[in-house]
Formats: sequence, C-alpha cells, structure tokens
Amino acid sequence: MRAAALSVFYLIPVLLAAGPADYAGAEACRPCHTANFTSQSNTSHAHTLAPSSPAQRGDWAFGAGLQAITFVTKVNRESYREDGLTWYRSLNGYAITPGQHDEQGVVFRTFDPAARFLKCFACHSTGPLSLGKDEEIVPHELGVRCEVCHGPGAAHVSDPTHSPLHTPAQLTAGTMNRFCGKCHRTDSETGDELTDLRDFRNARDQPLRLAASNCFRRSNGRLNCLTCHSPHRQLDQNASSYDVRCQTCHANKVHRQQVAGLACVTCHMPRVPNGPYLSFANHRIAVYSKGNPILPVTAQAAQ
Repeated sequence: MRAAALSVFYLIPVLLAAGPADYAGAEACRPCHTANFTSQSNTSHAHTLAPSSPAQRGDWAFGAGLQAITFVTKVNRESYREDGLTWYRSLNGYAITPGQHDEQGVVFRTFDPAARFLKCFACHSTGPLSLGKDEEIVPHELGVRCEVCHGPGAAHVSDPTHSPLHTPAQLTAGTMNRFCGKCHRTDSETGDELTDLRDFRNARDQPLRLAASNCFRRSNGRLNCLTCHSPHRQLDQNASSYDVRCQTCHANKVHRQQVAGLACVTCHMPRVPNGPYLSFANHRIAVYSKGNPILPVTAQAAQ
C-alpha cells in the first residue's frame, strides 16, 4: 500500500504508470543535449535537494540557497521533522523557519492522509520516490532535473526517433500554469492551497498570481512561464533584463509618472515580503501603489 501511495506525485498524468526503470537520469541526456544539460545543472532547480553537509543541520537540505535552505531530519519509521531553524541568505544565518513559531521544529507523519511530506520530497526531486531501510524516503534523483519536465526518458535514450520526449513548450498557457503550479504553490497549515489573492503568503505561488493578471488573461495564450524564464538557465535576477519581454506588447506605453531608469517589473511586479527574510516578485502583473505590493490599484478601488 505504501509503495503504491508514492506514485501519486508524478507531475503530469502521462507519468502515472512510470516506474524507476523508465527514468534514465540527467546524465543520460548529456551526450546529445550537452548545452542544456550543462546549463540546467547549474540552476537552483538542479540543487533544490541534497543530503545535509556536516556543517548543516538535519539529514536533508531543501532549497539551493538562492533565498533560503530548510532542513529535515528522519525521526523514526513513521515520521520526519522539519527543523525549526532555516538558513537565510539575506541574513547569512539562521532564523525561525517560515510557518513555524519556535526552534523546536514540526514533526510530520510520513504517510499521513494528505501525504504532505512526501510532496516535499517529490517536488524537490525527479522520478518516483521509494522506501529504504526503516521506511526512509529515498528520492530517485536529487533536484529538479530533465525528466520532471520532459517525462521518463529511458525509452527515448534507447530509441530517440520512435520515443519522443514531452516538453512544456507544447502545453497551452493555462496547462503550463497548472503544471508548474504542482510545485510552485503555497499551502496552508491544513495542506490546502492558499488562493486568496489578498493573502501575502501566496506571493510565492507564481502560477496562481500570474493567472490573475490581465496580461495573462488578455494574451490569448502567448504569455506563460517560459515567456520570461528559461527552464535550462538560472533565474535571471537582473530586473531590467525582463523589459524586452514587456515591450513586446507594451512598446509605446505612456506613463503618468517619471519611470526613467526603472525596470518594468520594479513597479508592475513588486517584491512582496514573505516573513522578515524572504520576498517574492508578485506575478500578478498590474499597477501598484506604494506600500501595497500585493493588491493592484484597481482592486483596491473596487473594495
């Protein structure tokens, strides 16, 4: 029963019947896709899960450290503990883990009905999870690698011509949003998705907020996650580098205020604080007033 339960975390329906033997691993992609392999190997996605180093806390380190790293420890056969302290880049040190109240940490049953902890491992790794000694969770491949987006690749490696891979670029904008949203989402303490757009906590739920923006709704499917973000390259943190994407549709936009030298996303995708040491770009593209980076001006006026 438990082995079967692990299969529910594949990210697209076509993968439901896949098993470990169907996955080739990222290294198998290197010979034919060297540039993409090399570039993707250096992204935060590729390093979003790793065994904790001797200098770190716990057994597992979740996150590549772009903003933070949270640590997890196996408690016993039935449970894992999310450490009460997280390492934050902005602090260059430890502070309370998001959603927690003290340093004690929170213990999760591995096989609780919502399987929340299995989802953590599934979203930070590639391929099916399995069980090891004393029912420890064993990721098939660490990090978010090629086969998360392209599907199991063993058949493709054996016969590329007759076994083509899937690619998110073939998805509609709405389907891609849901695909990325399988992991890029914010859960409440009960495991339910936070969908109230007024809640600052879901600023990290980029697909939810992008879907709510007029730019997305009026683009007729032309605007999606890949419009701005290459899955094979590290996230570009130069705000002005995104201007060219905005100008594709807004080349002659007239502003009522002086904006010289400001990147488009600085005003229209303001960063939203998510606790004292984290912040996320608001993907609900809109016009915002100073002091309220979560709710567009038009939405405030409608209240």
